[in-house]
Amino acid sequence: MKQQLAAGVLAIVLMVLVACDSRVPAQRQLESDAKLLRLDYQSSIDNLPRQYFVYLPVGYQQESDKQWPVLLFLHGNGERGNGLDELDYTLIHGPLYEAWVQKRELPFIIVVPQLPMFDMGQLPYIANRSPADIPQRLTDGVPPRPDSFPSSAPIAPAAAVTDMSTVPALLPDGWETAELDLLLILQQVQAKFHTDPTRLYLTGISYGGFGSWFMASQHPQLFAAVAPVVGWGHPDLMPPIAQAQTPLWVFAAGRDSAINKDYFYPGIETLRQLGHYNVRFSMLEQAEHDAWRQVYAGQDLYDWLLQRQKPVE
Repeated sequence: MKQQLAAGVLAIVLMVLVACDSRVPAQRQLESDAKLLRLDYQSSIDNLPRQYFVYLPVGYQQESDKQWPVLLFLHGNGERGNGLDELDYTLIHGPLYEAWVQKRELPFIIVVPQLPMFDMGQLPYIANRSPADIPQRLTDGVPPRPDSFPSSAPIAPAAAVTDMSTVPALLPDGWETAELDLLLILQQVQAKFHTDPTRLYLTGISYGGFGSWFMASQHPQLFAAVAPVVGWGHPDLMPPIAQAQTPLWVFAAGRDSAINKDYFYPGIETLRQLGHYNVRFSMLEQAEHDAWRQVYAGQDLYDWLLQRQKPVE
């Protein structure tokens, strides 16, 4: 009887130990997972409360002594919103989509604010959007990537543009309206998280591409590198960027139906004339306006960014 009791106790102990061991890897995995946070701030635009996303990469919780590079992403016009219940629309495109939805281990703290709606809500592609358009992070696996925009336009050379004096440098109600908000957000992120002050990067698509040019021009010493995607830079914005020698990788789409690809060249040529040669310019001739899908789904841009670093002050 005593032997049977002892054997029963031993069996129970062994079962408990096995159960604990089986939970340890899952718990460690849980602790090492990437995290997506929503942080609060008060907008200088209208003094209303808003939020922004902060993505913490895999390994952030474990490597407490590491300083992580920061990637600020500026979305396009279709993802505007109130910065609260509409913030999730910013998950549709860009590096946050890649890191959070597609579960790619991108080694950046990714910061994604949302541009206010202003008077853009009646545009068809905003008025007709739905929460069903927001991609979801799956418990297992990843969702299929959406198809690229179709296009029947021919692949054709760019036309020469010699005068940009009558072309506005910025689009209406763009990211320039949120300049102070962006600076505040970056200050908050750098104060709250383990960030590398020498590796702050900026990228954006379409409206966000124009915003990237604007922020690079206004704050040329702030960013270690800037990558505007399907948003051209006006020649008037180039002198501060050239003076700071800010590394640039510019992406354009050859069959872009939303942005005039011809307008990329005057700004790039202005940089050359000003002696700024640290510029990459990629014209994806086969692509429509959503060339950003190809850019962010690849690895080249992330590797290039990580190789750029400001001198230690």
